Amino acid sequence: MHNETMNDPSRSIDDPRPTPPERPLPEECCQSGCNPCIFDLYRQALERYEDELNAWEARQAASSGS
Repeated sequence: MHNETMNDPSRSIDDPRPTPPERPLPEECCQSGCNPCIFDLYRQALERYEDELNAWEARQAASSGS
């Protein structure tokens, strides 16, 4: 294992940084009023990602002692 990997919490193997959801392209919406719309699903996934990222950042701060 490389030393920079051990010192960089964003590269943690045991607790990888969450990845954001991929934003749908405008043409991926069918414009027929689906419930839920693909953009509603994206917004929900983005909220989950933000929660997961906040929790990950808190774990990283706690493990680094800061």
